[in-house]
Amino acid sequence: MSVKKTNPSALNEKAGVSQPETISSSAMQHIKESRKKQPSAQELIDGILAGNIPYLSRSITLIESTNSNHLAKANEVINGCLPYANKSIRIGITGVPGVGKSTFIEAFGKHLTSLGKKVAVLAVDPSSTISHGSILGDKTRMEELVKDKNAFIRPSASGETLGGVARKTRETITLCEASGFDVILIETVGVGQSETAVHSMVDFFLLLKISGAGDELQGIKRGIMEMADAIVINKADGDNIKKAQLAKVEFNRALHLFSAKKSGWIPTTSTCSAITHEGIDTVWQTILNYLELVNSNHYFLEKRKEQNQFWMIETINDQLKSHFYNQPDINLLLDSTKKAVQNNEISPFAAAQILLKKYFKT
Repeated sequence: MSVKKTNPSALNEKAGVSQPETISSSAMQHIKESRKKQPSAQELIDGILAGNIPYLSRSITLIESTNSNHLAKANEVINGCLPYANKSIRIGITGVPGVGKSTFIEAFGKHLTSLGKKVAVLAVDPSSTISHGSILGDKTRMEELVKDKNAFIRPSASGETLGGVARKTRETITLCEASGFDVILIETVGVGQSETAVHSMVDFFLLLKISGAGDELQGIKRGIMEMADAIVINKADGDNIKKAQLAKVEFNRALHLFSAKKSGWIPTTSTCSAITHEGIDTVWQTILNYLELVNSNHYFLEKRKEQNQFWMIETINDQLKSHFYNQPDINLLLDSTKKAVQNNEISPFAAAQILLKKYFKT
């Protein structure tokens, strides 16, 4: 006689409790509608001047757009903000990957906001030459600064621009200044290509170093060392303090090998720790001393005028290049010319002349 099982199998699944909706359908609909609505150029300008961060972010996205339809609107926003710009201190910060730029910027930014300053960080993230993507992880690294109400962090992809800074970075500075930010920090990619471009758009150029990266001979090499207004040896903490002090002495010797700067400023060297915040206040005091000097001898305004002229020429070059490659006739001829160059049927220089003649006739 078979015995009927009265207990259900342990493998049977019990009916669960339905979870309540975690997202409000009305709120979701409101977000979708607001995203579809595109504010006018004047609305964006008014929002920027009022310190509206979402409008500032949307405006930066607009000027970063490669869509030619956005160009006119972007220019209108920039021109509307221009009279309210040029009131900040622009600081460029560079250094090799691994020197601790993001950690330093967070510590430095927190120090500035504690002094009542409004700080904007424009961080350029390198784009992959293969996938063309960027991580844009600077906000993740600066988890404390990103929560500060007086700070704004904008990571941007370097794209195809050499070193990651171009006209768009320069225009972003204008928008941030119009929005009321006192200090603009521009972090370079740190690959040795973008320093010249950054130097042409900032008032003070800060070079971050770490100990053990080379001796005094490294400082003799022309280029990045010549552009630096101050050298800061980062990661001067723990067992690394003595090494950092030694590096400071060696870099200080190297700085004396360079000719005097037009500003009359003598570059300084110092040590700091972005982890313990030791020496961060010294860096800010160095910048204040520099500003006091260049304002008294009128170099500050002269440099700004030279930079404006430089970026006018750069914008012309950028627009000419963009216009050239957006011509349908040029694109058709370009494809066939590329094949001829690859097959050694024509030299690259002769091919370029053919394309340029076609462009100017068009």
